[in-house]
Amino acid sequence: MLNRIKFPTWAPLPLRLIVGFGFIEHGYAKLLNRPENFASILHALGVPAPHLMAWLTILTELLGGFAVLLGAFVPLVSLPMAAVLLVAMFSVHWRYGFSSIKLLAVTPAGAKFGPPGYECDLLYLACLVALVLAGSGPLSIDRLFSRKH
Repeated sequence: MLNRIKFPTWAPLPLRLIVGFGFIEHGYAKLLNRPENFASILHALGVPAPHLMAWLTILTELLGGFAVLLGAFVPLVSLPMAAVLLVAMFSVHWRYGFSSIKLLAVTPAGAKFGPPGYECDLLYLACLVALVLAGSGPLSIDRLFSRKH
């Protein structure tokens, strides 16, 4: 049986990997699909200064995701990352309810899903909170430069 007492210090590592990769993936997708297109979406949502906000969001997702992946400055980068999640949650996902998976149909072409709810936003927020409270864990830049390790 896995001894839970020996391994809690390693718990932040999988959180960092999935949160970091997830944010990088979202930022990279926005970059590939052209920031101007994302700015158009933000404009349609009524976000002020949509071009500036598009770039700030993309940079937050890419740089913040990379920092979390490395375990560098996690408490600092978590603030703008949480802001991005909260804006997405309340401006886009809230109206679709909690569940992120809304199976509409299964066709020969594959599954068809409806718009996602705010579940994933909350999961990412919970992971960021856990990383801020518990620390970045082993194999992190934060641990390398901390006095406690």
